[in-house]
Amino acid sequence: MTWSIGLTGGIGSGKSTVAQVFEALGVPVYYSDARGRFLLAHDPDVQKQVQHHFGAEVFRSGQPDRAALAAKVFGNPKGLEQLNQIIHPAVGRDFQQWKAKQNSGYVLKESAILFEHNLHLQSDKTILVVAPEAVRIRRVMARDEATEAAVRARMNHQWSDDQKEKLADFVVVNDDQQMVIPQVLAIHQELQTLVNRPKN
Repeated sequence: MTWSIGLTGGIGSGKSTVAQVFEALGVPVYYSDARGRFLLAHDPDVQKQVQHHFGAEVFRSGQPDRAALAAKVFGNPKGLEQLNQIIHPAVGRDFQQWKAKQNSGYVLKESAILFEHNLHLQSDKTILVVAPEAVRIRRVMARDEATEAAVRARMNHQWSDDQKEKLADFVVVNDDQQMVIPQVLAIHQELQTLVNRPKN
């Protein structure tokens, strides 16, 4: 049986960097956000549901108009929840199909909102990537050419690291001070031991 390991972290924490280290070790990684965007652009059932709830104008020439859709859900908690109720189950099904094709003791499911939407309950173990708030803000401002206020607004939609740490099985500190690779190697070795442990 292949284990599912949830990988998460707040915006700017560097969870994608950590995911790439695991990939370098041969661990398959499923990127939930990217697959969600893919399904919105290619899955007829997802598109049908989104059009039903948000109108045909959120698609243009058969492709999602991300700006139009964002305008519908921005500042609209009910609309955002409706969109999540369409995308999350589709991503869940897609992940299970992907996982069934992998030949590995465990796989990673990378998701920005693993804990916020109880997706960690579908994981055997979870890994949280953390970094100081100031470091995260600096990274995102540089990456997205965003203002500090815009970054803080995005961060406010996510749980704090303290909230997440209470639920996480493993924590990787990515603060530009501690080395990430030794932390990942230690987690990888522990997960391999758990996965390969004989069943009673």
